[in-house]
Amino acid sequence: MQILVADDDINNVKLASFLLEEAGYRVIKAHDGQKVLALIENQQPDLVLLDVSMPGMNGFEVCQQIRRASDVPIIFLTAHSQLSDRIKGLQIGGDDYLIKPFEPSELLARIEAVLRRSNSESLAPSSRISQGDLTLDPVEHKVVFTDGRVISLTPLEFRLLYYLMKNAGRILNSSQILSKVWGYDFEGESNLVAVYVRRLRTKVEREPEHPRHIITMRNLGYKFEP
Repeated sequence: MQILVADDDINNVKLASFLLEEAGYRVIKAHDGQKVLALIENQQPDLVLLDVSMPGMNGFEVCQQIRRASDVPIIFLTAHSQLSDRIKGLQIGGDDYLIKPFEPSELLARIEAVLRRSNSESLAPSSRISQGDLTLDPVEHKVVFTDGRVISLTPLEFRLLYYLMKNAGRILNSSQILSKVWGYDFEGESNLVAVYVRRLRTKVEREPEHPRHIITMRNLGYKFEP
């Protein structure tokens, strides 16, 4: 596995690189946004560790550029600890968000979880699945509605919706969803599920504020209603 470490602080890059290489990963490095984009195109890393504060383009802008052409897993690794920053990082396509300073063991666990989810086929059906007026296309990661509308999903959005639809009518709590869709169950990460549920609703619900399909069960979790 090859990981791209992107940070304008050389010492941070050295520290992360040493940790990853000791764990058996190959590491490539970048110190600005343009270099990140070039390396992703030319080297095709398996995962990106992305800082927010970088010259030229900040990490959020880099992430948005990446998502226009690539589904490579992205973990934000940054000192930006405000909740608004964490939510933004996830909303624009980040797969995880870890705040500096971090415990090396947690970083490695997060990387393993994201890679495991990315490479897993457990939520990648080979045939379409339909519930109510929605049909999921596993080849193109799209939702096809009976009225003819077609909506594109990111791989993570697809996995989340597939898991909900596969368990239609069943209440799934945040821990279950994290474990199955993200591949880990870290305490305090339930907000990650809420962020992606909101993203999904804006795509598949006619009225995201009054959803018909992806229902919040207060203090319990979420369920899909066909």
